[in-house]
Amino acid sequence: MCIRDRYQRRVHGEISEQFKEMKTHKEVTSSRRKQRRAHFSAPSHIRRKLLSAHLSTELRKKYSVRAMPVRKDDEVIVVRGNFKGHKGKVTTVYRRKWCIYIDKLQKTKANGAPYQIPIHPSNVTITKLKIDKDRNDLLKRKAVKAIQKGKGEKYTVKDTALTPDLSLIHISEPTRLLSISYAVFCLKKKKKFFNPYQSR
Repeated sequence: MCIRDRYQRRVHGEISEQFKEMKTHKEVTSSRRKQRRAHFSAPSHIRRKLLSAHLSTELRKKYSVRAMPVRKDDEVIVVRGNFKGHKGKVTTVYRRKWCIYIDKLQKTKANGAPYQIPIHPSNVTITKLKIDKDRNDLLKRKAVKAIQKGKGEKYTVKDTALTPDLSLIHISEPTRLLSISYAVFCLKKKKKFFNPYQSR
């Protein structure tokens, strides 16, 4: 099926069985518009999970957990942005504004009054957790799930040897249909470089 026929079928609502089977989860939408609406209008208990941050290397080894929802009194370090390298305690998790406020991370207004700078949790790393009973239980549950799914396991030499020597070539060509472009991906076998000094 060419690109023109595929485009006409989608416009007229005639989608082949091949495209109907591509969706993996029937209850979750694939629409970008609906996903953004669900994200930005999420209730507070969902925003708690969305406002998560990665743990530092030491904490990740200790608890076998990659990320946790940020809460007040956690110690964090800013790892990207204009304030990279700043360390401090989390004073507020502002779910309505999708940000956190860190101790001593502030600027002054023109009249001299200080104001706190909002930071998104994805730009920080947790260096010290505020541990209580509920959070300890959450860490244990997450660690058990990670072990059951087999997360954190490295690929062995045996696994990598099974993959063929292929390189990915990306060719994109514009079409004449309402500024729609399509991409063609193909795999090409890598050429082995001949080294005359290497013994066969």
